[in-house]
Amino acid sequence: MNVPVKIILSDDQAEAWDSLTDLLSAAGVNLTDSLLTPMSDGKSQVMAVMGKAGSGKTLLLAEFYKALEDGGVKVVSGDYEGKRKKDQRTLAILAPTNKAASVLRNRGVPATTIHRILYTPVYDPEYEKIAEWLAGEGEKPEIEGLTDTALDRAYEFYQANKSIPGALAVAGLRGSDFITGWKRRDDPLDIGFIDESSMLDERQFEDLKEIFPTLVLFGDPAQLAPVGQSGEMVFDRLPEKQKIELSRVHRQKADSPILDLAHALADPQIGFQKFEQMITEAAQKDDRVVLAQRVESDLMARSPVLVWRNATRIKLIQAFRSAHGAPPDELLAGEPLICDGIELPAKHRKKRIDLEARGLIKGAQVVYLGPGRKPGFSRLHVMGAEDPQVSAASIVKIEIPDEEEPFIPFAARMGAAFLHGAAVTIHKAQGSQWENVQVFAPDLFVAARMGRVEAGQPLWKRLAYVAITRAQERLFWVVRNRLARPSHDLVVDDLKAAAPAALTLTSGDE
Repeated sequence: MNVPVKIILSDDQAEAWDSLTDLLSAAGVNLTDSLLTPMSDGKSQVMAVMGKAGSGKTLLLAEFYKALEDGGVKVVSGDYEGKRKKDQRTLAILAPTNKAASVLRNRGVPATTIHRILYTPVYDPEYEKIAEWLAGEGEKPEIEGLTDTALDRAYEFYQANKSIPGALAVAGLRGSDFITGWKRRDDPLDIGFIDESSMLDERQFEDLKEIFPTLVLFGDPAQLAPVGQSGEMVFDRLPEKQKIELSRVHRQKADSPILDLAHALADPQIGFQKFEQMITEAAQKDDRVVLAQRVESDLMARSPVLVWRNATRIKLIQAFRSAHGAPPDELLAGEPLICDGIELPAKHRKKRIDLEARGLIKGAQVVYLGPGRKPGFSRLHVMGAEDPQVSAASIVKIEIPDEEEPFIPFAARMGAAFLHGAAVTIHKAQGSQWENVQVFAPDLFVAARMGRVEAGQPLWKRLAYVAITRAQERLFWVVRNRLARPSHDLVVDDLKAAAPAALTLTSGDE
């Protein structure tokens, strides 16, 4: 028998819990006695829970999710919404990127992306009966072509994972079988928890306030602000009474030295050389910190090298491709990519929504699986997506050192655009975490020598903080501009297998 683990909150977490409980109570959700009252049309409420890495933000978010669900609040996941009951209170847990949402899902929190909640899928009426049954809103249906055994497999999957598309996939259906389109959300939701809110720009923040009368932001004030916001984050402008700051550091499992290094950056007396000395000392004591003499190409296929400068990023990508013998005019299966946006004319709005809803939003991390059946199409695995494998019209751009224009080995006339993903800038890495992270220290040394300051702190320290806290288990601090040769060819058999749902473009799409 599994015995629930009792969570003991620190003083600052307990204060945050009380403040958020009061906020929810004012919105008609009383956690003390599980009393729910209908959502009112009153003024919207916004509160921010801020704290550095390891301060317990995710723990609080997860515990509030459990308490709200236990209290009768329905969790809206973004993959399917049944008929909304009158006076039903709802909660949506969102993150800016697929990878950030998957970090929460791996901890048992049913998170989805902000974009996915803006658009809802339209289900085929026949398969909607299965979705209603899985969600506890209907009787077990009889569907031509689906056996009771297949439906039972879907039911078992849904009980463990709470994903309608995943359950239908287990029953042998593809997304293109049961999702006929996407529509913009018309009605507002209720309570919204937003993780990694330091990544939000002003437009996203305004959209979220329109959708959620009660909005709680969880964010790290030490991260990098979105480009173009002068170092400010959306929660910086909130009145002090709407901000909760967690100050105590709750260390990682087994007192990981990674957080110790990240928090040491707050000391104004520590310069770059002193910090590298601390890394050297940490590496001598604990193998979770590595002072690396070269970039490990084997790690780059699944977790990119984090850099500051674009020129460094492009050189490392070229070195990675050369080490694997990749020809200049095609991609190898297993090469990592980063979605750079959707290049479609206005008349293809529906197809844009379809691509983005399946996870191909700007910044999404993708692994190339091979060419699609049609010219210009690629089979792709979207990292962190709930239904990760798709086939999409693609425009792949391979950037070349000292060349202004990228080389395009192949391209559809329009579709999802991609850059190579073996190395990414630290800015784009925000919201993501990997088991192993390589940080290219020579770039941060250049930032330190330039003396740039952002939001009152040396830029190199903000960059180092974000880069270091992307590591879940092991940090590689790379001190030399060298690349180790790969020990094996690129592979794709480690990725979740699923039948890809083709995303086609026709002249009739609008």
